[in-house]
Amino acid sequence: MPAELTAHELIAAHRPTLDQALEAIRTRAYWSPHPEHPKAYGENGSLDMAAGKAAFDALLGNRLDLGQPGTDDWVGGEVSPYGIELGVEYPHADLDALLPAMKAGQKAWRDAGAEIRAVVCLEILKRISDRTHEFAHAVMHTSGQAFMMAFQAGGPHAQDRGLEAVAYAYVEQVRTPDTAEWTKPQGKRDPLALTKRFTPVPRGTGLVIGCNTFPTWNGYPGLFASLATGNAVLVKPHPRAVLPLALTVQVARSVLAEAGFDPNLVALAAERPGEGIAKTLATRPEIRIIDYTGSTEFGDWLEANARQAQVYTEKAGVNSVFVESAGDYKGMLANLAFSLSLYSGQMCTTPQNLLIPRDGIRTDEGPKTYDEVVADIARAVDGLLGDDARANALLGAIVNPDVKARVEAAAGLGEVALASREVTNPEFPGAVVRTPVLVKLDGAKPDDEAAYMSECFGPVSFAVAVDSAADGVELLRRTIREKGAMTVGAYTTDEEVEQAVQEVCLEEAAQLSLNLVGGVYVNQTAAFSDFHGSGGNPAANSALCDGAFVANRFRVVEVRREA
Repeated sequence: MPAELTAHELIAAHRPTLDQALEAIRTRAYWSPHPEHPKAYGENGSLDMAAGKAAFDALLGNRLDLGQPGTDDWVGGEVSPYGIELGVEYPHADLDALLPAMKAGQKAWRDAGAEIRAVVCLEILKRISDRTHEFAHAVMHTSGQAFMMAFQAGGPHAQDRGLEAVAYAYVEQVRTPDTAEWTKPQGKRDPLALTKRFTPVPRGTGLVIGCNTFPTWNGYPGLFASLATGNAVLVKPHPRAVLPLALTVQVARSVLAEAGFDPNLVALAAERPGEGIAKTLATRPEIRIIDYTGSTEFGDWLEANARQAQVYTEKAGVNSVFVESAGDYKGMLANLAFSLSLYSGQMCTTPQNLLIPRDGIRTDEGPKTYDEVVADIARAVDGLLGDDARANALLGAIVNPDVKARVEAAAGLGEVALASREVTNPEFPGAVVRTPVLVKLDGAKPDDEAAYMSECFGPVSFAVAVDSAADGVELLRRTIREKGAMTVGAYTTDEEVEQAVQEVCLEEAAQLSLNLVGGVYVNQTAAFSDFHGSGGNPAANSALCDGAFVANRFRVVEVRREA
């Protein structure tokens, strides 16, 4: 079939956006081509709110045929955390048929060059962006995020992260010129002269192992980093969150075909209930790159066993906020309350441990005891979530029964400063919604250490009493070093304490947010500017996104000949 999208059209449409992305990652200033507000969509062929909901509803109870080779069955079974059975069926693949088919188109994709690959990826992202409302419902009903968060994090923010990965991939590939004329003087003899050609070549098929909580936000960086560097990509979604990534694969395959490339460069690997194909896929010789977000246990297994592949993991950590003093006490309380509540704490960046000196802290409102600080944080969370409508909009739904069990068990770990309560969602009566629980623990007690030194994923936080600022800094260091951290926060008006916390984060490679009191929160990161994770502590072996995240997905092969 002839290409419907020519190289010239793709470059004309998307090169300006690519150039802006390249400038953004250079300056680290704010920039995004994807609007955050739902009302910004609906023109120029994109789906508005009603059309997006209708498109999502039309998917329910139907089969999503991607036209992939090797389909031997149809699988499904997703149930929304809001209580709706999605009923969507996906192709189940015979890997011995699908993987060779994916490799077949890689030569033409490699030979297309970095710029064409980049603008094809940007066309994929543009078409996903046009369907942001549809994707938002798909993310909401697989992750349990509230609609506005699913719209923003699952839509424009995820698309930004995908574009960011394409920009980094392009930079690393064009760092080496396509050709070079090499001449070495030989004195009185004729010089030695060679013509050299340098070609970025893909490692091989990439595997994206999706997560339940942020299927697009966490899935797009690896998908687009691998695709933009010339690799085919097999997407293995989490069994409870297939739909957003299946729609992504559908869009990618359509764009690749229209641009004259093999659509099998991107494919879906859905699985039967309990099949657990991730380990099988991860150790197949065809798989040369793996991107994974999820538990530390499986991330460690991948790093140890997928020896044939370059493995990029985002695992789990224990995130801490050190509260030593506060120049804007009310602002700190409001900021912490939002950070603890957003998406029911089901984010890898949510604070878990609040390290507070047992003798209290200095604030702009005067000294506050440890008990007062903890009680005020509890009141701030209570006030933020006191209205059920607002609580539902912030909390979303509990993503799986394990999170609910952890919330219920947390009350038995120590003195409860803030009890979790059940919130009813009138629109979705089947949703499980719980407010955060805050438990007091003593940093000097070995029995308490077992709790606060383990990740408790969900809306569970610990107010850990420490003996002094120095002890707080040291506990912060030990937590990052032993357990890892995706984020670190600190509140202090003391310059020496600030420097000590900063030095810990530099030495232990953890991303630090200082004295946040406004509309930016420790658990949020902005594409093109913030790094998500560092790759330098046990929580993750890579960062979203930097040069290291893309550079080893391809190698440069040189061909030289006499000039």
